[in-house]
Amino acid sequence: MGSTPQWKNMPGSTNINRTELENGIILLTFSNLESNSVVISGYLGCGSMFDPDDKLGLATLTAQSLMRGTTQNDHQEIYNKLESAGATLGFGSSIHSTSFGGRALVEDLPLLIGMISECLRQPAFPEDQIERLRTQMLTSLQIRDQDTEDRASLAFDENVFQGHPYGRPEEGYIETVSRIELADLRNFHERFYGPAGMVIVIVGPVTPQQVTKQVQKVLGDWQNPQQVTDIDLPEIASVKETLRKHLSIPGKSQTDLVMGCLGPARNSVDYLPAALGNNILGQFGMMGRIGDSVREKAGLAYYASTSLNAGLLAGTWEISAGVNPGNLERALELIMKELERFIREPVDAEELSDSRSNFIGRLPMAFESNAGIANGLVRLERFGLDLDYYVNYPDLLQQISSEDLLQAAQKYLHLDQLVIISAGP
Repeated sequence: MGSTPQWKNMPGSTNINRTELENGIILLTFSNLESNSVVISGYLGCGSMFDPDDKLGLATLTAQSLMRGTTQNDHQEIYNKLESAGATLGFGSSIHSTSFGGRALVEDLPLLIGMISECLRQPAFPEDQIERLRTQMLTSLQIRDQDTEDRASLAFDENVFQGHPYGRPEEGYIETVSRIELADLRNFHERFYGPAGMVIVIVGPVTPQQVTKQVQKVLGDWQNPQQVTDIDLPEIASVKETLRKHLSIPGKSQTDLVMGCLGPARNSVDYLPAALGNNILGQFGMMGRIGDSVREKAGLAYYASTSLNAGLLAGTWEISAGVNPGNLERALELIMKELERFIREPVDAEELSDSRSNFIGRLPMAFESNAGIANGLVRLERFGLDLDYYVNYPDLLQQISSEDLLQAAQKYLHLDQLVIISAGP
């Protein structure tokens, strides 16, 4: 199946060029000569896992500050340069990384690489801009505090990943963001920003030689001998018994439910069987079996679905639903019934075949744009997947049986050890 026509141009070892610069930067290039624009994507290995508990949100605020002024250009000059070239650029942060992404016409690739280098290496952290960003963050955190879905999701993560950075919100809390000072941003930048572990992906009408030369010229001399690249993270332990909590948010007309448990890491052998199973359980068609039972047939939920969120060290297997507060217990009952069936009986051959075809059909569509290819290459590097992972993807899926799905479900979905969080009136 992997050799069908639509698969011959799939990103793989024959068309992805992977180079490592002397200072540790890893560069992946994919030539798409039919395009006239270029996409750049990548990350540094620093994120909210390095945030102190009392200043949570520091990595996020630092990343958002990078384009607010450098030692060479102020905020307006940065945007003017990008806008005059019709180019875009942005930075963000997650638990493990600070990411960047942009696009431009191919002739403006040097501008884009230069601007990424300037923002990463020489941010000025101007006080007026930082305060403006902080105000925006605090406003969004106030809105989050009144959102039933956000509150349920936050509490779910806190309880599934107790005492672990995965259980903390990357954007922090109102009180932790309020404590962050300018010196904290500068210290975070000095300690954690550097070339070691940096990944850059470039996709467009370029050759690997051109790209390597340009990146080497601008970023090849970057050094940070003090760069901290690792931290001792605590073990992630499963909850020992079912934990149920309700968060009361007055004035709301809907209750949002988030429930589930730990799931496999992205590079685990369990990931693909669990992902195929999750698709059947609560994604495919009208949100799978759970959507069909709770929403379509019983009419108890505004939405009901499942998700498998796989990270570097572990993930979560979650069921989410939005219900009328009076329907919460009945919806929960039906969800548990579907979960019991899912860990008791193998899925039938037709369900597995449909889910597999859905996965195989979606992948080429994801690679129809330069941005899609760039995102795919970033995932390969981030999760240590083989360069031919996408080429071999159909064959990997074909090898998965109903029994594999059942084993994955039984390994992770322990119905007496669930975290069940609801938020509403």
